[in-house]
Amino acid sequence: MPKIAVVTGAGSGVGRASAIRLVKEGWSVALVGRREDALRETAALTNDPSRTLVAPCDVADNAAVMKMAADVLGHYGQVAALVHAAGTNIPKRSWEALTVEDYGDVIDINLNGAFYCVKAFLPTMRLRGEGTIVLIVSDAGIIANAKAGPAYVASKFAERGLAQSINFEERQNGIRATSLCPGDINTPILDKRPIVPSAEARVKMLQPEDVADCVMLAINLPSRAVVEELVLRPR
Repeated sequence: MPKIAVVTGAGSGVGRASAIRLVKEGWSVALVGRREDALRETAALTNDPSRTLVAPCDVADNAAVMKMAADVLGHYGQVAALVHAAGTNIPKRSWEALTVEDYGDVIDINLNGAFYCVKAFLPTMRLRGEGTIVLIVSDAGIIANAKAGPAYVASKFAERGLAQSINFEERQNGIRATSLCPGDINTPILDKRPIVPSAEARVKMLQPEDVADCVMLAINLPSRAVVEELVLRPR
């Protein structure tokens, strides 16, 4: 069967690195994200833009996700893998500083966005009788920490729950899900921290390519196996 993947958050960071790796390994990839210019840059960085489809979409908007999914399936016909790397956080993230509006924005993108995208592509995976879903969670979804803030922590704990529920309900349909839970990664989301890490600190963090290696591990495993959860931290 053709190897078709959808990658959200494909305009930067882990999403971009994962999309590049997928194309390198012979996949065709729908690049999903809010900024079309960034997606086109990712397509160029794959060195084979003909294997990509630029699909701008705000994953926090269910109607937009449904339209994107229809466009992707209209173009490719099916999808074998979904890598959900879209995510956000806010600078004012502590309990003292967090607003209801900011809390809702984080939940909408990190949690609801994951749900909308999984919901949109599960039917085509069921028809195939197989599929791999990789949710880029966080180690803050395993153990809460102050630097992530309650909105981010809550969204990531719940996102892990989505992956677990996929494995419980959909394994009979040949579908598997991985919660990939990295520690600090050198991506643009760091710029939203209350104290932005230095260049020296970023070098010591995980790099997007490290996480993309783990994404490919989950996808390339034989269909009889599943990495249900994988924690990755800087050494």
